[in-house]
Amino acid sequence: MSPEIFFTLVVFAFVTSITPGPNNLMLLASGVNFGFRRTIPHMLGIGIGFLTLLLGVGLGLGAVLETVPALYTALKFAGGAYLVYLAWKIATSRSVGGEAVADARPMRFIEAAAFQWVNPKAWVMAVTAMATYTSHESYLLTVLLVGLAFAFVNLPCVSSWAGFGMLLRNWLSDPVRLKWFNITMAILLVASLWPMLR
Repeated sequence: MSPEIFFTLVVFAFVTSITPGPNNLMLLASGVNFGFRRTIPHMLGIGIGFLTLLLGVGLGLGAVLETVPALYTALKFAGGAYLVYLAWKIATSRSVGGEAVADARPMRFIEAAAFQWVNPKAWVMAVTAMATYTSHESYLLTVLLVGLAFAFVNLPCVSSWAGFGMLLRNWLSDPVRLKWFNITMAILLVASLWPMLR
C-alpha cells in the first residue's frame, strides 16, 4: 500500500469514525449522563469491537454476507431493534449521573464490543474499507493495515463525542434540559438507522 493510499485510508477512517452515527450519539448521551470516566469502557468496547469486526470482514465474513444476503438483512434488523431499545433507555434517563433511575448505567465494554457486530453503520464501514483499501497481491498485509489505521483513528474520534457530552453536563443539570436532550438523542439514534435499513 503506497503512502498516498494509506493517507486516504486514514482520512476515510477519520471521516467515518467522527461523523454522527449510533456509536457517537450513544457516547454523547453517555458523556452527559455518566461522565467521561464512566464512559471509557463503552469507548474501548467500540474500538475493540469494531477492530474485530473489521478484521473478521477482511478475513472472510464479507464474502459470507455476499453469499447469504438474508444473514446481512437479519443483522441489520437485529441491530435496529437493539438500537431502538437503547434509544428508549436514553430517552427515559432523567438525571445527570443516572442517580434517579436505579438501573441506569453506562454501556459495558463487552456490550459495546458486541454491539459493533449488529451495528449497521459499522458493517457498512467495514465492508467498504475492506473492499476499497485491500489489494489481492498482499491481501493479509493490507487487511492488517486497514485494521491498524482504524485502531489509531477510531478511539480518539469516538472519545471526542463522550468528551463533548461531558462538557454539556453542567448546562444539562437542569432536569428539563436533560429530559429534552435525552429525548432528542434517542430520536437521532433511531433516525441514524434510516439510511442503513433501507
